[in-house]
Amino acid sequence: GFHPELEESSSLLQTAVSVLQSSYLDSTSQDGFQYSQAILVENVVFLSELRAFAQAKEAAGYSQEELEETFAFLLFDNEEEAREVCQRGLRVNSSSISTLGDPAQGVYISKYADCLHPRPWYHGKSGYIVICKLIKGKVKVVSENYTTSYTCPTPGYDCHVTLSRNDTPSKTSCCQAFQKSQYYVYEVSDGSAAERPRQICPYIII
Repeated sequence: GFHPELEESSSLLQTAVSVLQSSYLDSTSQDGFQYSQAILVENVVFLSELRAFAQAKEAAGYSQEELEETFAFLLFDNEEEAREVCQRGLRVNSSSISTLGDPAQGVYISKYADCLHPRPWYHGKSGYIVICKLIKGKVKVVSENYTTSYTCPTPGYDCHVTLSRNDTPSKTSCCQAFQKSQYYVYEVSDGSAAERPRQICPYIII
């Protein structure tokens, strides 16, 4: 028998896995993870807002590179949390990290698919990863700020990243690697920060 939805979900799983595998920080991760199922998250509102964001920034003179869609990742312990983000979108005040910018004015999302949590994974742990489409826009490199006077979003930019030093993964702790591989993404207009930056669009739960 032909089950189109199964067929579709297996190719979706392949798509998702190839996205994840091409986004590993550490090459040994190739063997370390097993992915069982993928759920496509088609949120028409978020997709259209992602396009609107791209059009607005293109009109503002952004380069093709700045407008390119990339992927970024979020990890959740349970499916409800993962689904909630896909419905509500990634909103400000949802991060416990604050080193790249004020968590009340922007959101944090991981650059690498194997570096999604400050603590290392232990054997047998499972979770749900939300793969998001991301348009980074103008990226500003900021130095990490461990004080309580948080770094504010930079006018004219859309994303903060940390100064990346070429540390080998073995030398950096999991927590440091996690903090260093975050994007801090925000959308500020008229001096106030958007509750949900349009440039992040949930794509697949796996």
